[in-house]
Order: sequence, then structure tokens, then C-alpha cells
Amino acid sequence: MLGAGGFFFMATTTLHIDGMHCGSCVRRVTQTIAAAGPYTVEEVRLGAARFTSPGDAPVDAAIAALAKAGFTAHVEQQ
Repeated sequence: MLGAGGFFFMATTTLHIDGMHCGSCVRRVTQTIAAAGPYTVEEVRLGAARFTSPGDAPVDAAIAALAKAGFTAHVEQQ
């Protein structure tokens, strides 16, 4: 989505993720989010992930993909 002045608007989302226990989980969450949609993964740590996406891209696809991979996720409230 183009914003004012013709710049592409990117939204940053942070998810709280349950069920992560180790480095393998971090890698799996990173790969799952990256494959789920037009997301750029910025940071994944035990219990959370932060990524950017085009401003009009819903985060539901990332949450659904994580659920399919065995993780419960929800958007962290700021």
C-alpha cells in the first residue's frame, strides 16, 4: 500500500508466542512466519516474534501458520 508521498507503508507487529522452549523453536517460528505471507522477520526470541509487513497485509496468516506448527500466538498490545 502506498502512503502519503508515494512511500510504501510497512507495519510492525509483535506476537506473543506460547510453546517456545529452545533454539529449535526459535528457528521453526522464524521459518514459519517467513513462509506464511509477505512478512520480513525482524526478531524472534523465546516467547515473542517481531516482523514487518505491507500495511494492508493481515497478521492472521502468520498466527494461523504458527498454530498449524503447534504454537499459540496473539498480537501483543502496546
